[in-house]
Amino acid sequence: MSQDIKKVVLAYSGGLDTSIILKWLQQVYQCEVVTFTADLGQGEEVEPARQKAEKLGIREIYIEDLREEYARDFVFPMFRANALYEGEYLLGTSIARPLIAQRLVEIAQATGADAIAHGATGKGNDQVRFELGAYGLQPDIRVIAPWREWDLLSREKLMQYAAQHSIEIDYAQQGKKSPYSMDANLLHISYEGDQLEDPWIEPEESMWRWTVAPEQAPDQPVYLELTYAQGDIVAIDGQAMSPATVMTHLNQVAGAQGVGRSDIVENRYVGMKSRGCYETPAGTVMLKAHRAIESLTLDRESAHLKDELMPKYATMIYNGYWWSPERQAIQALIDQTQHVVCGDVRLKLYKGSVTVVGRRSATHSLFDKNIATFEDDGGAYDQADAAGFIKLNALRLRLAARTSL
Repeated sequence: MSQDIKKVVLAYSGGLDTSIILKWLQQVYQCEVVTFTADLGQGEEVEPARQKAEKLGIREIYIEDLREEYARDFVFPMFRANALYEGEYLLGTSIARPLIAQRLVEIAQATGADAIAHGATGKGNDQVRFELGAYGLQPDIRVIAPWREWDLLSREKLMQYAAQHSIEIDYAQQGKKSPYSMDANLLHISYEGDQLEDPWIEPEESMWRWTVAPEQAPDQPVYLELTYAQGDIVAIDGQAMSPATVMTHLNQVAGAQGVGRSDIVENRYVGMKSRGCYETPAGTVMLKAHRAIESLTLDRESAHLKDELMPKYATMIYNGYWWSPERQAIQALIDQTQHVVCGDVRLKLYKGSVTVVGRRSATHSLFDKNIATFEDDGGAYDQADAAGFIKLNALRLRLAARTSL
């Protein structure tokens, strides 16, 4: 079956695992490999992947800065929905996978490749996300997942394979390899494995990279003013910013205040429970602020409908269904509600907390002080009307109560 595959597009980070996969594809499938490396804001240089791929004989190398596209077309739409998986997870890894899958398929089409390949293991969610995304965009695409095929199922075997094929192992030379399985992009950095596999053990402080410990954060709070237009942040403290710049800025400011840490046991799509730790400074601020501006501008029933749909929407993203018709249908509904979500939110960041301290909208506020006031409203609201409202809503309760007497 491998004989009819002549060219493969590999999602390539330049790290140990994907470098081994690259060589393995050349050896086992005897095919040409095209590498694709995406800069999604992981905070590390991606250009070194070019030199590593060239040393392994790769001729077609794609290295792309996708930070703006990622923030604009994936993260921002997700935050319009206030998406939160299982009440805690801000979906930082999940939302990056649809874009990678999209570019893998597009590069395969552009280069005439027969298949795509990824380095996700057979135990995790990412294999599902990559492949559902790819099939949703190109139904006949072929996918190679080496972790489901090879016998290199231990770190020792991987190291031996790397040594046999002269594959560079940077961390062995530098001694700086983290013991955790990590994934980073503009939205978050995740940590799994090692001592985190015991859900009773508290993460060591040295693990965290983007946030200071809340106890060590400055003693003075930081205030931010976020400006929204149609559900998206367009400026911070009066300065216009692009989506990726917004996230970069919020990561820096909120991280310095100890904002954005979480420690979760989640239900993977493949069926097992997994413990992961996450740093999501920008996302934590964005979720709080978006709900605040919606509270002022969004009609009650629209807001409640969004809240009812949100868990389903978040699960779709977590499970890899970004490119599904049902996610796109819900997104259209969500985006329709966002036309009025315009205005400003003022936040206070202090020692790990995010507090909304102000919200306003000059054009779309539904807050009417004349009606809401506890003082004399000048007849704006007739309190006597409430009696009939209550009686009508109590009718079914009174009927049910009579039958139980």
